[in-house]
This record gives sequence, structure tokens and C-alpha cells, in this order.
Amino acid sequence: MAVPPLGFHALPLSLAQLSLAAVLRCGQSFRWSIHLLHAASPPSSPSHEYRLCLQDRVVCLRQSPDTLFYRSVFPESPFPPEVAAARDAETLLWIKDYFQLDVDLEKLYDEWSEKDPVFAKLRWRFEGIRMLRQDPWENLISFICSSNNNIARITKMVKALCTQYSPPLLSIPPPVPTSTRMLTPSESVDTESASSTPEPEMENYHPFPPPSRLSSPDVAATLRSLGFGYRADFIQKTAKMLVDAHGDGPSSKRKEGSERWLYTLRNMTTTDARQELLRLMGVGRKVADCILLMSLDKPEVIPVDTHVHQIAKKHYGFRGASGTKQAMSPGLYDAIGESLQNIWGDYAGWAHSVLFTADLKAFSGYGLLTPNPSPSKCATLSRTSQGNLLPPVHPARKRKVQQVCTLEQGSSSHPEVTGPSSLAERVKKRRRASDMPVRR
Repeated sequence: MAVPPLGFHALPLSLAQLSLAAVLRCGQSFRWSIHLLHAASPPSSPSHEYRLCLQDRVVCLRQSPDTLFYRSVFPESPFPPEVAAARDAETLLWIKDYFQLDVDLEKLYDEWSEKDPVFAKLRWRFEGIRMLRQDPWENLISFICSSNNNIARITKMVKALCTQYSPPLLSIPPPVPTSTRMLTPSESVDTESASSTPEPEMENYHPFPPPSRLSSPDVAATLRSLGFGYRADFIQKTAKMLVDAHGDGPSSKRKEGSERWLYTLRNMTTTDARQELLRLMGVGRKVADCILLMSLDKPEVIPVDTHVHQIAKKHYGFRGASGTKQAMSPGLYDAIGESLQNIWGDYAGWAHSVLFTADLKAFSGYGLLTPNPSPSKCATLSRTSQGNLLPPVHPARKRKVQQVCTLEQGSSSHPEVTGPSSLAERVKKRRRASDMPVRR
């Protein structure tokens, strides 16, 4: 395991279990800021830092092939050692919960590969893609913004929402590219060079605003002026519905009554939780299913849209009522979701996210080696032109990785598998996650 960068703690974790470069860019969450540390850094050291502002801290993450590095920044610091240790423990618990690290992703990939030859062709390029377990309120508003939208615009809208309605928690400079090791006593920093370097501009970090701040009637007009379009009314009306029904008073964990109510949907059946979400303004079937999957512990749910329909037709022989283009009727939606659930089982929503990510244009070069790789390079850690890390290859996987090496550089699609795969029996009843995962 690598030595942590200065100020960071280390959590042993392979890229096969979690790839930040994929999970935080594939349209699940829209508030992570991503900073390039050094484009030419060695493959064994972190190339990016990822930051997210929570209600009381900013969480900073970096990743090497076998380690996740983390630290938190607070408005009121430094702390006494015992307080700092307690805060670090809180951050680690949040990381494990947010990334659902109690779920063995490699085991799921093995199961899906046995059931589905299409997935088996993709797994070596797209390892480490897991579902986040997000805050339901933030997840709800983010996916109301996702209607007829793309990842870049959703990200811009969510950032504008936070900047407008949530005061900055703190301001910190961007990360300074550093080595993954600490200086030894015999080494020193060149203070003369350091003093001549201009100080970096501070960056403000805003928490996500609570429902009460978005429930006022004037919010809709402000959001429209910020480019939210018809989604502005949906956001304001949904916030007002929740506040009117469940209150806006804060609780012990800084959550308002309506936020606490959304958490109770985790304990409902999928059908009942979906019905509650569909009562909210701007929430249709697909948006509701995104929320069920990404924040309400319903891993079997597959959000279906025209893009997922195309995946079903392209790789699984799905045609629906006819071979012509069809509107996404409730019947077609259910048929696609049920067909894919029968293939992938009770974590079908997680498997669907891998296929979805693989088809995103932004990931067309993800996991591909650099041009004209030699055979020796095919079995080692490499970087793509975007700085994405490729996981080290186990000897048993070498043959499959060599297949990836033969793909033309810049290929925009994954290997094809013709014809539908056979339906596999569903996996055993999923265990419920503990209570504490644009579209893309």
C-alpha cells in the first residue's frame, strides 16, 4: 500500500472495487469537483483529487491502484488530537456508506459475467463501477434537473443552485501537486522558490441547500433566470410539497423534517417508495427509479429511457412489440426492466450502470491502452490520454486484456456480441443495506 500524501489517510482498496474516475463522472452525482494533480505523474500515484462539500466538511479523495486516500477540511480547525481522530473516523464511515463498500463488487462482476456474455466482454475495461448511496434530497433535486438534459448542463445547474441558495461552508485553495511520500528529515522545501510562487486562488465550497430554502414562491423565478427552464417550477413546488407535509425544522443531524421523511423510503417496498416519489412535481417513472436505485437502497431497479432501450435492442435482442422505433410506454418500460432484471438479478441496477457508462461518448477511450502497446505493457498499469487509471492485471486475466489491446485506438464502442443472451435465474434475495446509491 502506498504512503499517504501529506494530511491524508489511507484505506486499502483496489480499482476493481472502486474507480473514482468512472463512478464520479458517469452521471450519478453532480457536485464533485475534480482537480488534476499532474498529467505526467507515475501510474502508481494519484493523478486527480476529488472534492465534495457536505453540511459540515469538505471531503477530499485521491486514488492509487491499491489505495483510497482521504481527508476532511472543516471550517473550525485545527482540532485537539482526540477530536481530530473522531472526525476522521466519521469521514471514513461516510466514505464506506456513500460508496457502499460493504458490497463486494468483484463478486458481482463475476456473477454477471457468468450470466451474461455481453457483460463478460466489458468487465475488463469498466471495472470498479458501483452505485453511490446518496442523500435522497440532493438526489431527488439533481434528477429533476436531469429531465431532457446532459451531464455537463446538470452539473452546471446543480452548482448554480448551491451557490445561489447555500452560503459557502469554507474556502480552500486547489490541491497542490505533491509526491505520495512525506519529506524525510534530511530533505527540505526550497522556501525561496516557494515564496516566489503566486498564491493560488481560493475556492468556495457550498453544501446542498435544504428544502426550506427552495420552497419560497420566488425561487422558481430565480432558477429560471439561472437557466433551469421548466424545471424551476418543479423544484420549487416539490420543495414546498415536502415542507408543507413534513416540516422544515432541523434535527440532531442537521436534517429537516422533509429530509428525514425521504430517508424513511429506504424502509418501504420498491413499489410503495416509487408511488411516494411519483406524487412529487417533476418526478416521472425514470426519475423515480433513478432515486430508488441511487439513494433508497433498491439495487434491483433499472431506470429505463430511450438510451437503455437502445442498449436492450443492440445487445439483448429486445424488440418490444415491433422492430420499429417505439415511444416509451409504461408497458415497454416494464418489459425492458423485467427482461434485464431476469438476466442480471437482484443487483440489476448496478449492472445496468456499467453498460450505460460503457455507451457514454465521454468513456469511449476509457480503459484502452495507449497507442501501439507492447505485449508487456498490456499486463501492466497504464494511463489513457485522459489520465484514467487501468487496473493491474491478474495473470488469469491476461488473455482478456490482450483482447482489449487489439482494439483500434479511439474506438467508440465496446466489443459486440450478436444475438440475445439466455435468461439466467435470479440471484438470492438481496440483503438490505444498513440504514446510515445523469441521469446522466
